[in-house]
Amino acid sequence: MPIKKDPKPKSLIKTLFKWLAFLFFAFTGTFLVAVYFFLIELDKELPDIEQLQHVQYQMPLSIYSQDKLLIAQFGEKRRIPMNIAHVPPQLIKAFIAAEDDRFYKHNGVDFKGLLRAVSQLALTGKKRQGGSTITMQVARNFLLSNEKTYLRKLKEIILALKIERQYSKDQILDLYLNKIYMGQRAYGVAAAAQTYYGTDISALALHQYAMIAGLPKAPSIYNPITNPQRALDRRNYVLRRMIDLNYISQTDYEIAVRAADNAETQSINVELKAPYIAEMVRQEIMSKYGETAYTLGLKIYTTAPSQLQLAAEDALQKTLHEYDERHGYRGLPHKNTQKTSVQLNDTAIGDTRQALVTGATDSGVTAKLYDSTQIFIAWKNIEWAKPYPEKNMGTAKAFLKPNDIIWVRELQTNEWALTQVPAAEAAFVALNPNNGAILALCGGFDFYHSKYNRATQSKRQPGSGFKPIVYTAALEKGFTAASIINDAPIVIEDPSQENDWRPENYSHRFLGPTSLRTALRESINLVSVRLLQEIGVPQAIDTALRFGFDKEQLPGTLSLALGSGYASPLRMAAAYAVFANGGFSVKPYLIERIEDHEGNLLYQANPALACPDCPEQDPPPHNQAPRAISAKINFLANSLLRDVVQRGTATQAKQLGRNDLGGKTGTTNEQRDAWFNGFATDIVASAWIGFDNSIPLGHGETGGKTALPMWIKFMKSVEQNFPEKPLTQPNGIVQAYINPADGLLLSKESRGGIWEYFSEETVPTATSAPKAEEPAEDEFFAEEELF
Repeated sequence: MPIKKDPKPKSLIKTLFKWLAFLFFAFTGTFLVAVYFFLIELDKELPDIEQLQHVQYQMPLSIYSQDKLLIAQFGEKRRIPMNIAHVPPQLIKAFIAAEDDRFYKHNGVDFKGLLRAVSQLALTGKKRQGGSTITMQVARNFLLSNEKTYLRKLKEIILALKIERQYSKDQILDLYLNKIYMGQRAYGVAAAAQTYYGTDISALALHQYAMIAGLPKAPSIYNPITNPQRALDRRNYVLRRMIDLNYISQTDYEIAVRAADNAETQSINVELKAPYIAEMVRQEIMSKYGETAYTLGLKIYTTAPSQLQLAAEDALQKTLHEYDERHGYRGLPHKNTQKTSVQLNDTAIGDTRQALVTGATDSGVTAKLYDSTQIFIAWKNIEWAKPYPEKNMGTAKAFLKPNDIIWVRELQTNEWALTQVPAAEAAFVALNPNNGAILALCGGFDFYHSKYNRATQSKRQPGSGFKPIVYTAALEKGFTAASIINDAPIVIEDPSQENDWRPENYSHRFLGPTSLRTALRESINLVSVRLLQEIGVPQAIDTALRFGFDKEQLPGTLSLALGSGYASPLRMAAAYAVFANGGFSVKPYLIERIEDHEGNLLYQANPALACPDCPEQDPPPHNQAPRAISAKINFLANSLLRDVVQRGTATQAKQLGRNDLGGKTGTTNEQRDAWFNGFATDIVASAWIGFDNSIPLGHGETGGKTALPMWIKFMKSVEQNFPEKPLTQPNGIVQAYINPADGLLLSKESRGGIWEYFSEETVPTATSAPKAEEPAEDEFFAEEELF
């Protein structure tokens, strides 16, 4: 009889299976529900991808000349945003091959690649393959932090899926190619092309595209400048991927893989060297925008045209060399030694650079620059440095020997000359007198040798350059160009000083009764002191304040007549602009306009303008500069300053062949400062030379000899931009025939008289005694003055 099996074990297994299935599905369902709600909550925390519609890339601050030449860039990140339509297709293919070969197939996440990376990580514990698509990199770079966690990776995935639903592939590539870090402070492909190859991206070849496309994976490791071999290996890998994907032909591959790479450190493509201007602009922009100025991509256009800035720098450097060479050679920068060009200093200072003497003959020396360029220096360009000029050391080989390290500079004739870095310093400023625009500015011989901006920061005594202010104050007080002041010794008692003050003329001679025109033309100190005594120091200070001088820098004593106050070259140029523009006080400015990185106008300068033809009103109309002096007083003062050029201490300027030049030389006590402040139609400029520690420039180094040549050199280069215009005589100005010896009227038949300008209310009424003679011209001492 068959035995029946017990059904209970089967029923138990079945029941257990049902419970396990129930628990599994319950757990899975709960898990999925939890994941669902987790993702919902996570999605709430994710950044809004709408912000990708309006990306503000961090870009450097760029400063340009008036004619749009790049002067400088400031900022940590170098970026040149580029529309995807202008990116070469081959470069796009190189990036897809290197970073995401399924870019056009996936929907933001390459799950195959992601699973491959996860499995590799699980098997080896190391991340050997990347799972991030280009879209995921966009999500990370724009919307997430750089933390390396699984949660951030999950956020990347979600954001990538959302980005792909809202943005086209081209839009995603546009964001990616402009954002990615490429090493060497370069961000984006356009900046990378400039940084590594110094050219526009459209000018690159296939092998260079592959090199750039290989950078994002590890910019420091695959940097072609610092790690050329690893970069080359990475480049060739990208090229192999491109041929595997049929992006290039076999021939293209073979040519590219054999190509030598020419990446090298590229400096910013500065088109105009004007570092003093750049630093002034940087400081002004920083005060307006703060640190964000370095990242906003602002474009600052200055008022300085490149031609004028180059002319100013050239004039300053040449004039300093001329002064320096007059005072002798200070010796070799290094003693004779067995040096090579590799050990030369490769940094130029101004227009000077070092060279190694390689040979010497009777006619000159051969030398080698830092870059091994061979040059020849003729004896005529060396002999200025002879230690004993009166002795006949007539050959170069008697003075310089092989292995001497010397300073040299290139002349305009393409010849080379022995030189040295000038010990003295200089500054030069040119303005448009009609609106105050800075047309050129140099704060020293070389910015990187000394960043101190002497054009704006240095407060120096202007010497006789201040006299026109005193004379203008006298004209306002009723004096005339024909007024007579006695040029004779004077003693000024000063209770605050141990000894009385005894000012002197530079020549130590005296002319006796002298007209104001002659006194200013010949820069006679004692007449200026007596004139200030008569009008009063407060009157002169009041006039100076209207010219823009700082009251705190003006002494309340009679020494003010000789320029014992303090002013910067920029301040002096602005003051003389009053004489050049018809009597208006304009405010110097350097920034013409500011644009954002897309060229949208953010700021446009709107300076107050001089308007000689406008009726005089108080206060002046909107956008009209305030009057410093009346049109009549300005005409009279202008006439005096033009006479300084035509017959006085600045006659060297006559070589320019213009009749609209006016100005005044200036030299301070012991020739510690040399100046020339001058103007022509539509331009005014101040030139200064001196030592930073205020030691004397040397005997005879006056404003007319030392500083005026700088002004003349500059004007020779730029005067064609400023056509000469006649000085318009305003209503209320008349001419009278006078005796220059006493300033009184003469009959037109009398000999020895001159025609002089007067305002109608100051025309002399008395008649001079007959037979008056003007002092002979050779009695005047057209030398320079002394404070």
